[in-house]
Amino acid sequence: MRVVDTSIWIEWLIDSPLKQEIAKEFPNATHCIVPTIVQLELYKWLLREMGEVEADQVISFTQTCAVVPLDTRIALEAAELHRQYKLATADAIVYATALINSADLITCDAHFASLPNVVLIRKS
Repeated sequence: MRVVDTSIWIEWLIDSPLKQEIAKEFPNATHCIVPTIVQLELYKWLLREMGEVEADQVISFTQTCAVVPLDTRIALEAAELHRQYKLATADAIVYATALINSADLITCDAHFASLPNVVLIRKS
């Protein structure tokens, strides 16, 4: 299983130079976990950059994956990860979701680089 961070979704959607590398690591829907906070961040970005129709389409696709809502267990783990690694709140929630679900986190965000269970696709 693999949690897909917002940064990966955006790089995929903008057809960035990283798209081929992302395609090698991107899980199929049955192995893809999408935290609800990623849906929030992604929908905000999509509305701003692409419009409501595209935003609705992408969010519909994310719903074919395992969507994991923020619950107390994830919130408490995220608080600990925030304290331990100095992660921003949303990043701590995404990372906690991965760890609690025994999944890797795939991301382009360099601040995850040294953390366990992270697949980092570096931006050049």
